[in-house]
Amino acid sequence: MLLSMADLFYPAVAQAAWRPFVLFALATPVQLWCALPFYRGALSAARHRRTDMNTLVVVGTTTAYGVSVLATFFGTAFTAAGLSPDRFLYYDTATVIVTSGIRRASASHTRARARTADEVRALAALGAKSARVRRPGGVEEDVPIDRLAVGDVVIVRPGEIVAADGRILAGSSAVDEAMITGESIPVEKTAGDEVTGGTQNGTGTFRFRVTRVGGDTLVAQIVRLVEEAQGSKAPIQRLVDRIASIFVPIVFAVAFASGLAWLLLGPEPRLGYALSAFVAVLIIACPCALGLATPTAIIVGTGRGASRGILVKSAQALEVARAIDIVAFDKTGTLTVGRPRVVEYMNCAGIGEDEVIRILASAESRSEHPLAAAVVELATTKGLALSEPTTFEALPGRGIHATVDGHDVWIGNAALARIHGFADLGENVLAHHEERGRTVLVGTIDGEPGGILALADTAKAAARDAIADLRRMGLRTLVV
Repeated sequence: MLLSMADLFYPAVAQAAWRPFVLFALATPVQLWCALPFYRGALSAARHRRTDMNTLVVVGTTTAYGVSVLATFFGTAFTAAGLSPDRFLYYDTATVIVTSGIRRASASHTRARARTADEVRALAALGAKSARVRRPGGVEEDVPIDRLAVGDVVIVRPGEIVAADGRILAGSSAVDEAMITGESIPVEKTAGDEVTGGTQNGTGTFRFRVTRVGGDTLVAQIVRLVEEAQGSKAPIQRLVDRIASIFVPIVFAVAFASGLAWLLLGPEPRLGYALSAFVAVLIIACPCALGLATPTAIIVGTGRGASRGILVKSAQALEVARAIDIVAFDKTGTLTVGRPRVVEYMNCAGIGEDEVIRILASAESRSEHPLAAAVVELATTKGLALSEPTTFEALPGRGIHATVDGHDVWIGNAALARIHGFADLGENVLAHHEERGRTVLVGTIDGEPGGILALADTAKAAARDAIADLRRMGLRTLVV
């Protein structure tokens, strides 16, 4: 670009005999490499007997580059026709159009696709790599996921990823389904309940019969949804494609008409003016903002959304989003942190509050359950030193039993607490917390009431501001 404008800054350089050849050397890689995708697109369109924006890009830049090459290597022919070869050096025009305009838009398009592809790969990676299958006769074997078949009986051990979608036959456990539902608290599962591939098992063990594998699983459907959204066309994009198919032939017609008019009616040197007019029309129409802006906006929009955990169902859905007037939020993980913590505590023992929390948290320290982690976090926040339980037993769906510093500790749901020393737990206490969407853990120590802990998922720091911003935009907000 600077070398092409040398006459404005360094007239001596502009007159140098070597300048056209240096321009040729700089512009050729751009025209033959950077513009290659546009040549492929134009060729594909030509095979289907149609024209599109790729056609116009190719014709415009190739014309500019081709005329420049002729002026560089056959300058004497131009001089013989009364034309100045320097007037037909359009290397900078072809190069700038490809690199600064069109290629940069395509690069944004590619980066957006790459970001979305990363999100798709992350979703696909959620699944297990192998599964333990029970064969007829009680024989168990580990098989790769791609060898699983509908009807196989799979054994899921503590901490493992559920290999496929299915229905539990025997056993029970708490399954973390946050990657599907957003709910931070694991869901208790027992015989007859459905499980989803990609979710994580808790401390229990269960067997389930596979009902969906491969591309039929829920995770596979989510992956397919993202990929289809990337390839879909919004209604406005189809309109742009129709306009482009008409626009390109019109540009050609105008270019030929301009060149012919100057050739027949223009002053001398007519050929020079005609060629300049023809090239100018094609080059001016070349940037193709009309054809690139819409698909690029869709790709960038869906790509940025995917990188932030927002999956757009289709390009059409993205287009009609401008008409949204109600926004419904799933609470957990969206407006909230997605991790439970203790929000209220009631000491029911005759010993100090910190000591009760220390004992209960020590008992929970061996558990991998998110509720147990919240109790441990409470003790850690208070600066309490935890003890290692001498015995520990997880009771799927109910709670845990442990021995801490010689104390017999039971902590879990209300039913477990009543069995082990908390018979006078008032229903009004449970109702108070359940009405507020909280989960209640009740602990007993040595057969006596210990404490009641209410846990809940707390709001994100930015949730209030986000809701306020939406309402200022005139949108109505709901929690579902």
